Amino acid sequence: MDPLSTAFPAVGTSLLEDFSLEMTGKDVPKLDEAASLIPPGTRVNVTFLGNETLRMRLDAARAVKRLGFTPVPHISARRLGSRADFEQFLVGLRADGTGTDVFVVGGDPARPEGPYKDSLSLIESGLLQDHGVRHVGVSGYPEGHPAISQEALWSALRDKSAALAARGLDGGVITQFGFDADPVLAWIEKVRAHGITLPVRVGVPGPASVRRLMSYATRFGVGTSASIAKKYGLSITNLMGTAGPDRFLRVLAGGYHPARHGTVQIHFYTFGGLKATSEWIAQFRKDVLA
Repeated sequence: MDPLSTAFPAVGTSLLEDFSLEMTGKDVPKLDEAASLIPPGTRVNVTFLGNETLRMRLDAARAVKRLGFTPVPHISARRLGSRADFEQFLVGLRADGTGTDVFVVGGDPARPEGPYKDSLSLIESGLLQDHGVRHVGVSGYPEGHPAISQEALWSALRDKSAALAARGLDGGVITQFGFDADPVLAWIEKVRAHGITLPVRVGVPGPASVRRLMSYATRFGVGTSASIAKKYGLSITNLMGTAGPDRFLRVLAGGYHPARHGTVQIHFYTFGGLKATSEWIAQFRKDVLA
């Protein structure tokens, strides 16, 4: 039996009605193009890339709000050159009304460019709540991290959850994307076993070429064995073909149990573009909820 036929009536709202998307500061024209396909109020995360200026980041968050969505600006700890840089970004977000929700991450640089070594240091700085932030997203890694041990990852997630609670901040976890739903479900159970009750948004790649998906998987250390690729729907012999996350979502829906997994939602990484991802989601929602 197709797991969607029995599982989705119970979890359709959490998985499909409250998904989130991701974009870069350069994607504003693409967001404009896709806006009519995206439900009002959808959370749109705006990345914090090293080749983007403060103005680009602020403009992107402002565009998200202008189009009727909820901006979630990223803040990359190791890319911040100083406390003043951090405050300048937060002041700009607050002035634009786009800084209530943020996502904090350590960032790509191996060495901090300023005083913040990781996302926990941003939370512990006290600046987030001082500048009107109310909800803070943090990262989760169901398949581990190529440069961080499992022990360190679990310790960091527990510490961030506790730090948010201590400061009266709401929070949530967004996971790195993957191609196998089973280890994701198992990881979420472990999150709950660690006493972490934060909602989890499972990272899912939007439809994209197989070549691009494999490239991102290699870059981020995501497992892509031949068996996992086949399970997801990736054709190794046709790298120019396109793959979407429908199989992944079906398995996730079939294995999801609220009592064991708590609140679970979906976060789409738009590797194939905002419009392609939004069109895919709209059609998938139509097919599933018909």
